[in-house]
Amino acid sequence: MSNIIEIKKLRKVYGDGLEVVALDGVDLIIEEGEFLAIVGPSGSGKSTLLNMIGILDTPTSGEIWLKGKNITDIDHNERARHRNRELGFVFQYHHLLPEFSAVENVMMPLLIAGVDKKEARERSITFLEKMGLGDRLGNRPTQLSGGQNQRVAVARALANHPSIVIGDELTGNLDSKSSDMVYDLLRKLNREMNQTFILVTHDMDMAEKTDRILRLVDGKIVSEMLREGDGFVTHDLCELDQSD
Repeated sequence: MSNIIEIKKLRKVYGDGLEVVALDGVDLIIEEGEFLAIVGPSGSGKSTLLNMIGILDTPTSGEIWLKGKNITDIDHNERARHRNRELGFVFQYHHLLPEFSAVENVMMPLLIAGVDKKEARERSITFLEKMGLGDRLGNRPTQLSGGQNQRVAVARALANHPSIVIGDELTGNLDSKSSDMVYDLLRKLNREMNQTFILVTHDMDMAEKTDRILRLVDGKIVSEMLREGDGFVTHDLCELDQSD
């Protein structure tokens, strides 16, 4: 497999006075077709790292490479193009457009990417049906439950066939049945289409369904767990600073 993402010495610091180090020299390689989870306590830098990978924020220092291209300092328009063509996003809160129906919300990124309207609609319907929402195509977000809206958001992220799907607590608002449905679809696409999935989660049951688990603490990747058979083997990557 080839590297789809390579991160070098990534550092992100917030604040002008009292600085907060969100990422502290992260090195990371993600291969094409990986299915991995990022875990760690609140404030460990998980979402910051995801925002960097998703080109939603810029680092204080370091580099981010996507498919062999350095995307660290690309301009606003190029960042938008990369996000639309290469990346699919699902956040804990669905961020659907309230004035549009479920199918229209899913169609939106496809239309922006230049997909024909008929094809965009057909593709959107297909993914909504896979999410168990075939009878809710015309419903607006206010006419859907929180879990249904989240499944619409998952369909929206997947419909454009992105190379990389980024999920930040994407099953956090789903019941166990819906969560399993979403996971099964993600895994199916991962295997059949070689899509790369990067999932931030507090749910270790969900994390342990992936093939690699990275643990962040204080802005550093401190360990990784690699699947071997039905279990995982843990590798420590750095020592935590135990000083007060």
